[in-house]
Amino acid sequence: MLVGIVGKANVGKSTFFKALTLADVLIANYPFATIKPNHGVTFGKIDCVCGELNTQCNPRVGMCVNKKRFVPVDLMDVAGLVPGAHEGKGMGNQFLDDLRQADVFVHVVDMSGSTNERGEPVGNGDPAFDVRFLEIEIDMWILSIIKKGWDRLARQAEHEGGAVKAMSKQLSGLKVDENMVKHALNELKIDPSKPAAWSEEDLHRLAMFVRKKTKPMLIAANKMDLPGALEHLERCKKLFPEYKFIPVSAESELALKEASNKKLIKYLPGESKFEVVGQLSDGQRTALDYIQKNVLDRFGSTGAQEVIDTAVFELLKYFAVFPGGVGKLGDQFGNILPDCFLMPPGSTALDFAARIHTDLAKNFVAAIDVKTKRKIGRDTLLKHRDVIEIMTSK
Repeated sequence: MLVGIVGKANVGKSTFFKALTLADVLIANYPFATIKPNHGVTFGKIDCVCGELNTQCNPRVGMCVNKKRFVPVDLMDVAGLVPGAHEGKGMGNQFLDDLRQADVFVHVVDMSGSTNERGEPVGNGDPAFDVRFLEIEIDMWILSIIKKGWDRLARQAEHEGGAVKAMSKQLSGLKVDENMVKHALNELKIDPSKPAAWSEEDLHRLAMFVRKKTKPMLIAANKMDLPGALEHLERCKKLFPEYKFIPVSAESELALKEASNKKLIKYLPGESKFEVVGQLSDGQRTALDYIQKNVLDRFGSTGAQEVIDTAVFELLKYFAVFPGGVGKLGDQFGNILPDCFLMPPGSTALDFAARIHTDLAKNFVAAIDVKTKRKIGRDTLLKHRDVIEIMTSK
């Protein structure tokens, strides 16, 4: 599972990426500061099961603080897009193709309107335009994939019994299967037996359907501490009720994370307060007071953690499962509940075994729900925050 950070140039995507990962990336006030996509690891935040089990876990990756577990999530920051990217403008289709890997999009929008459509500082940009243009660019990109050699494929598909198989093959790179194509054609009332007769509008509607189903998206309304941002946000919410908008200040999150790393403050991502524990200069104190008053007090958090949690747990509907044993929650080194895996919706006990190791799935006999101590079968659907012991024949 991969979360893709997208948006036009110079809206704070790289700052947002660095705030989430603390990776060393170029942050600059000009378009196309990012050329190649940045990859990193951030963390989804859940209530840890160690509280229920009256113990304290020791994560192998991530951390557990105050019974809040931070579970690794793969993240990709794609270089800024501009209107007409699908026609090769800006950095063009190179970056659109980078998006192919992502399972969900976080669209970072400069909600203060401080940049124009090309990412240039102007002060009178329109965030609503940014939301719409990205939809259009992704739709046109998917449409270009559909139309590649489509006339020949459509004629061939008619002779071979319909378009479902041909279209699913055409869109396989976007994880589209035959069931999704059937659902799309039925929903859009497009005749699957006559693909050669499909109009340009039919193909465009199909591209929009595929975008919504395969690339769910939320809006990270960035720069919310700047003048005008709140008014723009309320207007955009009314214009685009189909999206979830989350108020964000990427710069504030980055500042808090860096201050925490330097032991100046205690700060847990997603929280509304921090505690000063080190010696601050006047400038540092002023900056932190600004963040508390203009971001944390107004919005409840910087928004960065909520964006990741919403993308993973709400849009993708992934859930966390812990490996463990009824009589032993620790590994051979004594680490308690060291691992936690994010699983896609519909995952079974067998799927979980395969996620841990292929040998566990190959030799699977049964599993045990550690919380209830009940034996479960390979096809049992798992739930968020389950603790599962896998039993094998070897």
